[in-house]
Order: sequence, then C-alpha cells, then structure tokens
Amino acid sequence: MDVRIGVTQAPREINLELADDADRDDLKSRVEAALGGASDTLWITDKRGNDIAIPSAKIAYVELGSAESSRKIGFGD
Repeated sequence: MDVRIGVTQAPREINLELADDADRDDLKSRVEAALGGASDTLWITDKRGNDIAIPSAKIAYVELGSAESSRKIGFGD
C-alpha cells in the first residue's frame, strides 16, 4: 500500500510504501486518532522496517492507495 502524507509548512510530502493492504483499517484508525487529538504522534512502519514518526499537529492530509494499481511502466495503457 502506498501512503502520501502532506505536512504543513513543508514543500514536499512524505511518500511511504507499506508491506501490504491488510493493515489498511488499522492505519486508518491510527490516522483518525492522530487527527482527532487522541495521540500526539503518528507512527508508521514502512515495508523495509523503518519507523517514521509524524507530529499529529503537522499533518495536513493523508492519502492511502494500493501499490499495484498506481505503478505503470512503459508506453501501454
């Protein structure tokens, strides 16, 4: 699963690739908790095992997508 996170007062967004789509609902609930003020930091582990922390107050938006549908290589459709 691909995740894009916009951060306030930063020109670039954070792009992460997670292991699979199985944890989509868990990630959604953690994002909602962070945006709702229940937690101060959103922690995400990418597919390489790196832990990424984003302060909840700095999150502008979160976009969840699937990894297989967005990656096309070549000139075909």
